[in-house]
Amino acid sequence: MVRLEHVNLVVKDINASMRFYQAAFPHWRVRGGGEQDWYGTLRNWVHFGDDDNYLTLNDRGEGENRELQSNRLGLGHFAFVVSNLDAIKWRLAGAGFDPAKPGADEPYRRNIYYIDPDGFEVEFVEYLSDLPEERNLYRQTGVRLF
Repeated sequence: MVRLEHVNLVVKDINASMRFYQAAFPHWRVRGGGEQDWYGTLRNWVHFGDDDNYLTLNDRGEGENRELQSNRLGLGHFAFVVSNLDAIKWRLAGAGFDPAKPGADEPYRRNIYYIDPDGFEVEFVEYLSDLPEERNLYRQTGVRLF
C-alpha cells in the first residue's frame, strides 16, 4: 500500500493558513507543533490533520509563491478527496474564501479549486462512483490514466 501521509508547506503566517484549512476540515486538529532552527532561521511549525493525514505548516516564508498560470517549475496544486463538496464550498465561503476556478465537467466526479492564503492551489474532489474505471475516466481525452 502507498498513500501520501503529509504535505510540508512553508507559509508566511500559520494562523492565516490555519483559518483556511480549519474551515475546509473542521474535524482536523493540531497534532503537534513547536519551534525549530531552519538553516539559521528560527521558525514555528505545526502538524494539522487527523490520525492518517496532515499538513505541516512552517512560518516565516519569504517571497511569493510561483505564478500558477505560468510554466515555472514548482508545485502546481495538491488535492483532497472529500465526501461532500458542497459542504466544503459552504464552509470556505463562510470563512471568506471564494473559489479560484471550477473543476471539469465530468460524470463521475466533481471538483473545485481554491487558492490558500500563501498562494497554493488546493483542489477538492468528490467522487460520484466507487468504480475505478468510472472515477478515472477522462472525457476530454478519452484516455484512462493509471
